[in-house]
Amino acid sequence: MTPAGDVDYERSGIDYSTWRQPDPTIAALVHASLGTARSVINVGAGAGSYEPVDIDVTAVEPSASMRAQRPPDRQDAIDAAAEALPFPDHAFDAAMALVTVHQWRDKDRGLRELRRVSRGPVVILTFDGDALDRFWLAHYAPELIAAERRRYPSIDHVCDVLGGTATVTVVPIPADCPDGFTEAFYARPESFLDPAVRGSQSAWGFVSPQARQQSVDRLSRDLESGEWDRRYGYLRSQPNYEGSLRLVVSAPNPELD
Repeated sequence: MTPAGDVDYERSGIDYSTWRQPDPTIAALVHASLGTARSVINVGAGAGSYEPVDIDVTAVEPSASMRAQRPPDRQDAIDAAAEALPFPDHAFDAAMALVTVHQWRDKDRGLRELRRVSRGPVVILTFDGDALDRFWLAHYAPELIAAERRRYPSIDHVCDVLGGTATVTVVPIPADCPDGFTEAFYARPESFLDPAVRGSQSAWGFVSPQARQQSVDRLSRDLESGEWDRRYGYLRSQPNYEGSLRLVVSAPNPELD
C-alpha cells in the first residue's frame, strides 16, 4: 500500500500513541481556537490526540495503523487524505490539522481543502522551520534539523494559502510535555537515547542510519561527561520552552459568514 504522505505509518506508527499523548496546555489552546464550533473536521487525525470530546468531531486519517490506535470512546476515523476530503463545501463549523501538514504530499491542495470544508476557523498546529535550529538538538543532529526544514512549509505560506485573516501564536512547550515531538524533550535529553522515543518522531526516518547513530553517540558522550549540562543544563529547570511550535488560526473571508 502506498502511503498517503511522506511517512509510512503502517510500518512506523504501530506504537505511536504510547509516546504521543496530548499535552493539556497545548490542547487548551487548540480547543479555544475552535471558538463556538459545534462540528469540527480533524484532518490527519492520527490516534485522536487533541480532539475535543464535547463537540461533534469527524476524524479523517489515511493510515489504518493510526486509525486502529484511536481510543474506544472516539468515533472511527474516515479513510481519506487531506488532498481530497469527501465532504461538500462549508460542511463543518471548523477544521483542524495538528502536526500533520508537513507530511502531506500536496500541502497546498490539502490546506485549500481545509478552507473549503470549513465555514469557520481553520486551526493548524505546526512547526516553524526557520526556528528549528534554535533547539539544542541541532548541535547533535544537524542532518535531522536540515531534513525537517525541508518538510515544513513556511508559516507565511500556510497563511497565504488558507486566505482569510490569520493569527500566529508561539506555543510554549511544558517541560513535562507528554506529546513526544523532538522539542518536547528540551529538558530531558536522555530521552533521545531511547530508540522507542526516536521511533515516534518521524524526522529520524529522514536521516541515514549512520547519521542517526553518530547523533546518538555524540549526545551520549556529552551527557556522560557533563558537557551537555554545562551548555544546556539550565533547561532542566525551565518550566516552558518557546521553540518552533506554532498555532495558526485562519478565519474565513467575510463573504462566507
